[in-house]
Amino acid sequence: MSKKFFVSDCEGPLSVNDNAFELAAHFIPQGERFFQIVSRYDDILAYEVKRPGYNAGDTLKLILPFLKAYGANNRNVQEFSSRNVLMIPGARETLQMVNSIMPSFIISTSYQQYIQALCELTGFPFENCYCTRVDLDKGALKEDEAVKIRQLRKSIVENPEFENLERIFWDEIPQMEVGFFLEEVKPVGGEAKKEALLDIISHHHFQPPEMIYMGDSITDVEPLRFAQEHDGLAVSFNGNEYALEEASISIIANNTLITSIITDLFNRYNSQVVLEFAASFSRNPEAAVQKYNLNYEMVLRLKDTYTRLDLVTCDNLESLKEESGQFRKQVRGEIIGSLG
Repeated sequence: MSKKFFVSDCEGPLSVNDNAFELAAHFIPQGERFFQIVSRYDDILAYEVKRPGYNAGDTLKLILPFLKAYGANNRNVQEFSSRNVLMIPGARETLQMVNSIMPSFIISTSYQQYIQALCELTGFPFENCYCTRVDLDKGALKEDEAVKIRQLRKSIVENPEFENLERIFWDEIPQMEVGFFLEEVKPVGGEAKKEALLDIISHHHFQPPEMIYMGDSITDVEPLRFAQEHDGLAVSFNGNEYALEEASISIIANNTLITSIITDLFNRYNSQVVLEFAASFSRNPEAAVQKYNLNYEMVLRLKDTYTRLDLVTCDNLESLKEESGQFRKQVRGEIIGSLG
């Protein structure tokens, strides 16, 4: 008998944070603008240029020399992450419920220091998480290189043109000792998220149609597409345009309760029932919750949330992109909500 399983991205579907953005803002001068520039550059390389060997989410390795040059280390990154974990309302309960009814996993581009902090907060097993492993204490940063990296940070902020970023990240930094970060660190984003998903399936002998995958951004494109192509459930939670283009279901919500509800339905029935429920819910939410024998307590609590659940179709895709894009900015803030 096949075994259903749950896989989710972390930042977006479960937490409000963009930990890498927040670390950049905390450690690096003009860090918010710096991160926005590098993140947009990442989107271009992954989605437009489609550079071989480059994955969406590789922003997390590109910023590492700069974090180190401005004093970030394993200890203060762990401490900062632990202090600042901010969950989507209901996410702790959703994780606990889902993990109690089926094998559950997190695949996140986030640094492991943040995922460890989130697991400590929620009780979710860290061994069921895939994330970006980085050792900021590795290698002493020479003072002349630190000075040069700080100068490059200024250049990026003042001249964010593509050609300047190409020169900095692929010509100048690789010539420095601190450039080992760009070579050795492998962020879990894009194709690497799909590889993590395939590892879960292989290791646990799961079948792809028995999966539900939840994501919200460009780093989730590959696993969402894989889930949809293999008859699993591909769910966008407050997703941007990249995620929605690969999703079969769209959630726009200020609480993860609807995640608990559709996962419970998926566990008790199958993906087709969840798709039928989503179609029914979008037309008449009250009739849908009565028809599908939902958990009574969940239904009562659902009334206190803003929740929209839709099948993603050619007819509503553009309107969902607009509404979901705006809502993610309300939930996660204007800057983080605008990142790819």
